[in-house]
Amino acid sequence: MTTPDPEPTPPDPEPRGTPGLEPGGGGVSPGETPPAEGGTHGISHPEPPELRKGWGPLPLALIIVVVALVAVGLIGMAVALNM
Repeated sequence: MTTPDPEPTPPDPEPRGTPGLEPGGGGVSPGETPPAEGGTHGISHPEPPELRKGWGPLPLALIIVVVALVAVGLIGMAVALNM
């Protein structure tokens, strides 16, 4: 057997006991609520610079040199084996 739920409490608190309300139901007194927006604007930290989306000249030159050295080495090995 279950016991019935207790009577639900009303969602609004007692207006006379709520701090910050003006007497007579006039609403909230000035300064009781936070401002709608922050008082600061802009960014807090500078953003890092954007990364470039291409190959620079130095990495391309290094890749070309490595490919050329590998090609020369392979050609040299092929010539040495055929002798």
